[in-house]
Amino acid sequence: MHASSDWPLGLAHFTCIGVPPVDLVRLAARTGCASVGLRLHPAFPGAPFYELPPGSDAFRAMRRALADEGLRVYDIEFVVVGEDFVPASLSGMLEAAAGLGARRLSVCGDDADRPRLVARFAELCDLAAGFGMGVDLECMAWRRVASLPDAVRVVEAAGRPNGGVLVDALHLARTGGSPEDVRAVPPHLIRHAQLCDAPAQAPDSTEAIIQEARAGRLPPGEGALPLQALVAALPPTTALSIEVPVTGTTTPEDHVRTNLAAARRVLAG
Repeated sequence: MHASSDWPLGLAHFTCIGVPPVDLVRLAARTGCASVGLRLHPAFPGAPFYELPPGSDAFRAMRRALADEGLRVYDIEFVVVGEDFVPASLSGMLEAAAGLGARRLSVCGDDADRPRLVARFAELCDLAAGFGMGVDLECMAWRRVASLPDAVRVVEAAGRPNGGVLVDALHLARTGGSPEDVRAVPPHLIRHAQLCDAPAQAPDSTEAIIQEARAGRLPPGEGALPLQALVAALPPTTALSIEVPVTGTTTPEDHVRTNLAAARRVLAG
C-alpha cells in the first residue's frame, strides 16, 4: 500500500473542459498529473465534449501526444444510462477509448425501471469488456441512482466482473453519504474516486445542487468535506483524480496547479 502523499493524481477533463484533448495531455504532463480523463460523450444535451474517431487525424495526434508525454488515459466520460439508452450506440466511442488505452467508462443511472437499468448496465459492461474496459456507476442527487449504496446494488445486480462504482467526493456528500459508506463497499467495486471540496451545507434546491456540481466546486481542503477520511476509506488501488471545473479568469494551467497542490496537501494529512 502506497503512502497517501505520493498517490498518483489524474486530471478529469471536466476540470478544464475547454482544453482540447491533445492540449489536455500536454497540460497534465507539465503539471505532474499521472493520467487524464476524457469527455468523449456529452454529459447532458448541449454539454461540451470531444470526438476522436478511431483512425482519424485527431485520434492519431492524441496517441502521439500520450506517447510523447508518457501519460495514460484512465477514464472516459460521461454517459447517462436513461430510459432510452442503447449500449451499442457507444461502440465507436469505446473503440476510440480502448485505442487510447482507457481503462474505465463513467456513467450514471437515470432510468426509473430498475430491471431495465440493471440489464442495460450489464449489457454495457459486456460491450466494454470486449474493448478491455470496465464501467463505473456514479451516484448523483438528481438522478435515479442517487446514493452510493444504491449504485452498489445496481452493479451487484448486474453481476459483471468489470462493473464498479465511482466515488465523487461532492456527489457522495450531497447524496447523504459518508466515508463509512465507502468502507462498506466491497473493495473490488471501487476503482476510481474524484476529489474536490465544498461547503458542509448543501444547496437548498435540486437546481442549485446541479449548479454546484457543474460550477461551484472548491479545491480540495478549501471546503468542509471529510476528504482525509474519504481517502483513508478508499482501497489502496483506487485511481484518484481531480474534478474541480475552472471558473473565473484563472488560466487552466494555474487552476490545475492550484488544485493539484491542494489535493497533495490533503493526501499528506
